[in-house]
Amino acid sequence: MLIAGFPAGAWGTNCYLVAPAAGEECVIIDPGHEATQGVEETLKKHRLKPVAVVLTHGHIDHVASVVPVCGAKDVPAWIHPEDRFMLSDPEKALGRSLGAQLMGELTVGEPDDLKELHDGAELQLAGLDLTVSHAPGHTRGSVTFRLPEAADIPQILFSGDLLFAGSVGRTDFPGGSHDELLASLARVCLPLEDSTVVLSGHGPQTTIGQERATNPYLRDLGAAPAPRRGM
Repeated sequence: MLIAGFPAGAWGTNCYLVAPAAGEECVIIDPGHEATQGVEETLKKHRLKPVAVVLTHGHIDHVASVVPVCGAKDVPAWIHPEDRFMLSDPEKALGRSLGAQLMGELTVGEPDDLKELHDGAELQLAGLDLTVSHAPGHTRGSVTFRLPEAADIPQILFSGDLLFAGSVGRTDFPGGSHDELLASLARVCLPLEDSTVVLSGHGPQTTIGQERATNPYLRDLGAAPAPRRGM
């Protein structure tokens, strides 16, 4: 298994390229703000051929490079239908101006081939088996992607902005819900094995076991201050 990730753009959003091995087909997860160059460099370094882009949610820091990446490589993108509108109207998703000086020029809109994700879907892409879990709370259409355990490789959860090392996604943007986020954590994350590696939308990797023991949002699924991590 090859997983190459890098933080991109003004918010340091993690973009991941996942393949069975170097020199093979890959899936790109969350090519966000200013991720195009990093994607190209990673593809070249590992001799990868992208076959799809999959999105954990629709916030601009996770999707800003979807159109140029999909267009250049002629590949489809996948997003949950509840977040689809964000591709064409990112400011509506945030309830505020993006700030042109910070974001620079953006290519908004949908890629030519856009497919919709649904809870429980099993995506067979690039020789990988990705399980989709709808996990609303950060946005209405937030999802996670899970790779099964294989040989000496533990199960891997691409958590987007649902779960971070020591924290969780913020819920104060339009479509966010703290109660729904807690319910998603309980339904999607808590049942996983402690050895499950968590690769999130921002910050370092962690494990479910580490978060179960130390993350206050998993340790005590009760009222907590509104989180502020992420876009």
